[in-house]
Amino acid sequence: MSSFPAYLELLKSGELSERVRRGQELLAECISCGWACKVDRRSEAKGVCRMNGRARIHSYGPHLGEENPLRGWMGSGTIFFSRCNLKCQYCQNADISRADHGEEVQPEQIAEIMLELQAYGCHNINFVSPTHVVPQIIAGITIAAQVGLHIPLVYNTGGYDSLDVLQLLDGMIDIYMPDMKYANAQTALKYSKIPHYPETNQAAVREMHRQVGDLILDENNLARRGLIVRHLVLPNGLAGTEKIANFLAQEISPNTYFNLMDQYHPAYLAKQYPQLDRLVTREEYRHAQEYTRQAGLHRLAD
Repeated sequence: MSSFPAYLELLKSGELSERVRRGQELLAECISCGWACKVDRRSEAKGVCRMNGRARIHSYGPHLGEENPLRGWMGSGTIFFSRCNLKCQYCQNADISRADHGEEVQPEQIAEIMLELQAYGCHNINFVSPTHVVPQIIAGITIAAQVGLHIPLVYNTGGYDSLDVLQLLDGMIDIYMPDMKYANAQTALKYSKIPHYPETNQAAVREMHRQVGDLILDENNLARRGLIVRHLVLPNGLAGTEKIANFLAQEISPNTYFNLMDQYHPAYLAKQYPQLDRLVTREEYRHAQEYTRQAGLHRLAD
């Protein structure tokens, strides 16, 4: 196993600086996510994510609402990036993902925020919706690591990540936490306006698991390294929970740490879609739990 946290090994070898360079190359013809829109984001041009070469941070702070192994007793140091590479019509955080709220930042400011969260006592740095700003994040990590950053890094993503961007992060991220939103491509296209989601998402989860393996906890039950998968149960079985659970158990690992989420509520534009315009029933969620157990997954989030 690599050193802990993972990025400290890359710092010692000088590889972090090389990753910054490669990240800038990626921005020149952006293929960070499944869109592969190939826009030169080093200028003022914007990709499908509606972002140029600068990251924008909506908010940051210790978060006590994350999974137990992340939040611990001092919170997960979350950094919420504005905009998103997905277009979920029921987005629970549309004020962050669909608008330009927040402050444009340079890598030095990202580094300062990470160090501030570490000084507060957060157990990790949790990058929320990072896919479209990975090069900027890598530059911030490099600066922060040089002056004392030493806690784990969490990559908290909607799961529509390209293999190119994940390979750029190999050896840098300690904990990957992707969503697996849909098992069906047409459903993903209709409700999140994204093409080829299941194949892109499954390839990304395979690569994440290859890099970090199953979730490892320390003596305090805090996440040290590994994969956490989130899946939001949608009304009318739209998310395809059974197929996703089977994929994880059979093609990733039955030891996958799995958060089966029940907090869906009609938000953003959901009222325009009759099948999304209601809460998930207790019966629907109970069936989703049964599917998960039957598939063989046994590490379920509390």
